[in-house]
Amino acid sequence: MGRRPARCSRFQKNKPYIKSRYCRGVPDAKIRIFDCGNKKASVDQFPFVAHLVSDEKEQISSNALEAARVACNKYLIKNCGKEAYHIRTRVHPFHVIRQNKMLSCAGADRLSSGMRHSYGKPMERAARVSIGQAILSVRAKDVNSDAVLMALRRAKFKFPGRQKNSMLIKMGIYEI
Repeated sequence: MGRRPARCSRFQKNKPYIKSRYCRGVPDAKIRIFDCGNKKASVDQFPFVAHLVSDEKEQISSNALEAARVACNKYLIKNCGKEAYHIRTRVHPFHVIRQNKMLSCAGADRLSSGMRHSYGKPMERAARVSIGQAILSVRAKDVNSDAVLMALRRAKFKFPGRQKNSMLIKMGIYEI
């Protein structure tokens, strides 16, 4: 059985359901690396900070987070250089998404139980994001500000819902 499209699990309908000793057999998240670029650079080296901020309350799959990180990272390497920026993915996919497997072939009514015992098995992970929460943050030099905003724009296309770029006067990744 293939992966369901992300539109099936985009909205936050249920309570947070995380991996625990009761919830076993959860697949690993697709995103493994949360920091890219020059992580050790000080605030003085990278004064420009831009964030990709969510405008909706939604769930973002770990596949989408990984795709956005890769797209943003590749664009910045190509246009700024390897050591001229620092990207941090600010959300973590802790929420477990379950799927009730349904058969759609001939004779499926005899094989499947329909909605009886329809709890579902863990299939993937997602990050729960609220309104105004930063998804990605990028630090760079002031010279590279246009490239950073373009990289965040490219990353924005990987996510469901609406996001916006926000720049701050305050330095450092942790301020919003």
